[in-house]
Amino acid sequence: MRRTLFQSLISPLISTSLYFIVFGSAIGSRITEIDGVAYGSFIVPGMIMLTLLTQSISNASFGIFFPKFSGTIYELLAAPISSFEIILGFVGAAATKSLIIGCVIIATAGIFVDLSIAHPFIMIFFLVLTAVTFSLFGFIIGFWA
Repeated sequence: MRRTLFQSLISPLISTSLYFIVFGSAIGSRITEIDGVAYGSFIVPGMIMLTLLTQSISNASFGIFFPKFSGTIYELLAAPISSFEIILGFVGAAATKSLIIGCVIIATAGIFVDLSIAHPFIMIFFLVLTAVTFSLFGFIIGFWA
């Protein structure tokens, strides 16, 4: 459990925190504002989307590839469920995990910068849409691999 927690949550949290520290202090000290927005606040959406995209693709592709590689996919194929339910399970799990990591990154960003979200519902909509879309893309990649 601890190993999975470290790989799933702590590792993206540490890497994103390092990005905030490096880009925030190294570059942010030289750039004060971009169109009236502080540099730290300017890079937060990019860091959130970077993490969300990579986690969505890797979670979904690894989720379908590893059972194919280990030969345990046959147990899933023998189960009395439809193809749609299989895809929904893999993509739903990958998107949910990616959204949880995205929320952790948003909370982490609040530590480093003054975070103000102008349209929270639109942000949530696009986070969910991006997570599901790239999880589907990752599922296709893992299926073809």
